[in-house]
Amino acid sequence: MQKKAFTLIELLIVIVIMGVIYTLAINNFDKLNDKTKTLSLSNLKEYLKSFPYQTKIELICTHRCLKCSVFVDNNKTKDIDKFLDSDIQKYKYDFDNGYIKIENDTFFNKKNVEQDVCFSYSLNKNRVGEQVLVEYKNRFYDFSDDLKGIKIYNSLEEATKAKEKLIEEVKP
Repeated sequence: MQKKAFTLIELLIVIVIMGVIYTLAINNFDKLNDKTKTLSLSNLKEYLKSFPYQTKIELICTHRCLKCSVFVDNNKTKDIDKFLDSDIQKYKYDFDNGYIKIENDTFFNKKNVEQDVCFSYSLNKNRVGEQVLVEYKNRFYDFSDDLKGIKIYNSLEEATKAKEKLIEEVKP
């Protein structure tokens, strides 16, 4: 004799399996949607690249770095709180003088009021970021190599030696 229906046990097993799969899927979607949970200087480029944009994407931190915002093509898209604090400095490499501190850009809000910018970082339309070294909490984050990712150094001297070594390697 052939069975024409499922037993109650078989139906319960299928429902339990579907519940487990649903729970796992929802947890993974929550992790994908909340990008700020793991935002750090180490993954800042990847975070910004995850947004769709045409010409420029920029992270601008104001109010002593307590408040940061993502601007996609000059439009404020997302606010990020408590990403950094005020102890941050940017450097640009000069072939004659080594790393030189650079001042942050000026930023005007929607009401055309100048804001105190403590940190900013941007990617251009080709998804290439600023070539800077960022000092934060006694660590130095090198944003100059778009292909290999962000390198982290323990001192400015260590970063300078690495930059000089790279220059020597690429000199003809």
